[in-house]
Amino acid sequence: MPIVTLSLVADDGLPGRPLPPGSHVLGAALLGAGALPAEIPCQHIDAPLLGHPGPAALERWLCDGPPRAGEAEGIRFRRTGNVLYGDLVLAEGDFSGPAPLRAATEIAYRRIFRLLEVEGLPHLWRVWNYLADINGSQDGLERYRQFNIGRQDAFIASGRLASGNVPAACAIGLAGGPLRIAFLAGLEPPFPIENPRQVSAYDYPPEYGPRSPTFSRAAIAAPGGQAVLFVSGTASIVGHRTLHAGDAAAQARESLANIEAVITEVNHCLPAHPFALENLTYRAYIRHAADYPAVAAVLRNALGNAGCVCLQADICRADLLVEIEATGVRPRAEPAP
Repeated sequence: MPIVTLSLVADDGLPGRPLPPGSHVLGAALLGAGALPAEIPCQHIDAPLLGHPGPAALERWLCDGPPRAGEAEGIRFRRTGNVLYGDLVLAEGDFSGPAPLRAATEIAYRRIFRLLEVEGLPHLWRVWNYLADINGSQDGLERYRQFNIGRQDAFIASGRLASGNVPAACAIGLAGGPLRIAFLAGLEPPFPIENPRQVSAYDYPPEYGPRSPTFSRAAIAAPGGQAVLFVSGTASIVGHRTLHAGDAAAQARESLANIEAVITEVNHCLPAHPFALENLTYRAYIRHAADYPAVAAVLRNALGNAGCVCLQADICRADLLVEIEATGVRPRAEPAP
């Protein structure tokens, strides 16, 4: 297999912008309202952009080798070398029974795991999950908790770990629409990173639902000579409790403190070329559009000129007003952790 080099080009306009010489698109995400690029797997995050000059932003994962395109059980994917990007959309209405979101989530993840086994790339690195009405109730249980049941059931049924070495991920609520899941996967397992300020999500106590969330706080993948850092959706949680209820700016500062703690852990593992807050690329999800100016001021003060796209979207807990995720790519001088 050829050595694969990945790069993330974020907020680079609408589909059709020329690629850098020698680059190919592995997969993409369209944030906001716009036309999806038809020829590549592209996750549509249909949420209003905040403080953005246009109605949409495009994020593209680029690779230096021509990818092979495919489709399996509704998953559109591209693969280059030992790296694969996929996108899957499932309508809950296609699933009967008392908990359609739970059923759709389990089926979606089972399909993803089957594809990865067929492709010989068994390890999920990063997963992006979007679902409607995340804090609403379905059959007496919050929909996010229904999602967590379906996700963990699929991990267990597929013979995978539900704690420890699990992928980085987010789960974000949109105003409506189907279950949308995009993912990056590879031949080698990611190296999980936990936050010493927080209880690992997969160890949450039962008060947060019958199944714990199945994700790590961050993960490092190592395609070729790189280190690719995926920081999961990060909120104002210390231990397992929400802090700063009702104060979006304070929640943004606490979220960034958590990301900084994760970066410190990462840099202990890979010290030669350390990551820093200002050299990552960010998405910030803000529950109420009216909180955008206060949150944006916190982000500018902490991140400087780092790229950050803000969207109006719901967070996995009703008392959380802000969630921030981050990605970084850099050369790696030392061996993988």
